Amino acid sequence: MPAPATLVILPALNEARNLPGTLARLRQCLPAADILVINDGSLDATAAVARAAGALVLDMPYNVGIGAAVQTGFKFAAAYDYDIVVRNDGDGQHAAEDIQALLAALAAGDIDVAIGSRFIGGGDYGTSPARRAGILIISRLLSAITRQPITDPTSGFAAFNRRAIRLFARLYPHDYPEPEAILLLHRSGLKLREVPVTFRAREYGRSSITALRSVYYMLKVILAILINLLRRAPVIEATV
Repeated sequence: MPAPATLVILPALNEARNLPGTLARLRQCLPAADILVINDGSLDATAAVARAAGALVLDMPYNVGIGAAVQTGFKFAAAYDYDIVVRNDGDGQHAAEDIQALLAALAAGDIDVAIGSRFIGGGDYGTSPARRAGILIISRLLSAITRQPITDPTSGFAAFNRRAIRLFARLYPHDYPEPEAILLLHRSGLKLREVPVTFRAREYGRSSITALRSVYYMLKVILAILINLLRRAPVIEATV
């Protein structure tokens, strides 16, 4: 059996300094995969660095935001008929060596998405108290809705099969997408499982989510989840 065609998608905004190490680790762990960097309106050399490292690059015309950038990656994967998408980040915080655990969970065949959770096992990896509190509230809300434990609803580290690729190429939240994406999977009848992973410390730069933005994020995500519950559940297109 030929190996499944795998695409790693990395949304990146001004990550020129983090990309060389991130791409090198991905190449080492997934030598047969294609790597697609979605350059989300960067003002630095993100695109040039990615191309020099041999990655495919899509340049957004301006900073469209994380959700639209990630959906662009899914649209690319659907258009070019990839079997698996691995979602990673350009800042290097997702440990490339944990991708095999995500792929193994996906290969078991009983789920459509494997999500890497940094909180299974009790780790917090330096998450601020305000942000951790927001994650906990959203976790409990999504766990109640999906009737399964969700420990890391903001994780952007995941692997997706064809059904999930087709769904997210057509529909994907555009603001703070990860918690809403979990709800979208649930309402579409797709199955997910969390897999324990480790996160790396960011080498350069820092997160844009401050304590104040954490509160805003939590309130906005909760409202978005409740509104989405009122909408008609999406229909999954048949895939071959």
